[in-house]
Amino acid sequence: MFFRKTRSGLHRSRHNKSLIGLVPAGLVVLGLFAGGVVVAIGQSLGLWSATGGHSGLTLVHYAGLWRDREVWRSAGLTIGIGLMATLSSAAGGAGIALALRRRAARSGWISSLLQAPLAIPHLSMAIVLMNLVAPGGLVARLIFRFGWIGGPEGFPELINDGWGVGIFLAYLLKEVPFVALMLLALLLRVGEGYEEVARTLGAGWWQRLRHVWLPLMAPAGLTSALMVFAFILGAYEVPALLGRQYPAMLSVVVQRRYQDIDLAARPGAIALAVVLSLVTAGLVWLFLRVSRRHGGAERLVLF
Repeated sequence: MFFRKTRSGLHRSRHNKSLIGLVPAGLVVLGLFAGGVVVAIGQSLGLWSATGGHSGLTLVHYAGLWRDREVWRSAGLTIGIGLMATLSSAAGGAGIALALRRRAARSGWISSLLQAPLAIPHLSMAIVLMNLVAPGGLVARLIFRFGWIGGPEGFPELINDGWGVGIFLAYLLKEVPFVALMLLALLLRVGEGYEEVARTLGAGWWQRLRHVWLPLMAPAGLTSALMVFAFILGAYEVPALLGRQYPAMLSVVVQRRYQDIDLAARPGAIALAVVLSLVTAGLVWLFLRVSRRHGGAERLVLF
C-alpha cells in the first residue's frame, strides 16, 4: 500500500512539473492571442484609430454594418450556402453511414476510405474543383469531345457563379465524409440490437428508420451539423477561390476590407469580423450544450 501511494505521488509530482514547464509557452501564446483580440475589439470600438486621428469609444462601425447593403447580401449568401451545405452533408453522411454500417463492422477499410477526404485541405479541394468543373475544365472538355456541347460557353457556370454552386460542391465533398464518419462510429458502437427488436415486432424498413435509426443518430448528427455550419461561416479559402467578389461570403468581405488601402475601412472590417466571431462562438456554445445534454454515445464519438 505504501509503495502504491508513493508511486502515485511521484506520478502526480511529474505531472505537475510538466504542467509548470508549459506555463511560459502558454503565457506567450495566450498573451499574443488575447492581445490581438483586445486590440481588434478596441479598434472596432474606435479606441485606437488606424488613421491616427481622433479616437474615442463609439459604436458607429457596428451601426454602419446595419446599413451596409453589401453586408446584408453577403450575410444572406453565407447563411444560405452554409445551411444548404450543412443539411446536404448531414443527409448524405447519414445515408452513407446507414448503408455501410454492416460492412464497416466486418472491415476497417470503410472508415479508412471515409477518412481519406478529411486529409485533403479545403484549398486543395477548391483547386481540384476548378480543374474539373470550370468551363475549361476536364469535365467540360470531355463533354465537348463527345459533342454534347459546342464550346465552353455551353457548359453550366459552376465556378465563380452568383449562387455559390462551386463553394457548395467543395464543402459537400469535404463534409459528407466527416459527418458519415461521425455517425458510423456511433452506429457501430450501438450495434443492431434495437433494429433486431424492431424487426421482430414487425416494423418495416421505413418504421425502423423513423423510430430507431433517426432518433439514435439525431444528437450526434446535430452536433456534427453545428460544427460544419460554424466552420463554413468563418472559412475563407474556398469562397475566395470559387466565389465572386460581389456578392461574396462574409469572410471574403472582411479580408478585402481589412486589406483596403483606405485605413478608415479597417475598423468596419474588424467590427464585421467580431460579429462573425460572436456568431461562431454562439454556435460552439450551442454545440457544447447539446453534447452535454445528451451525453453518452455522441460524447464518445466526438471526443
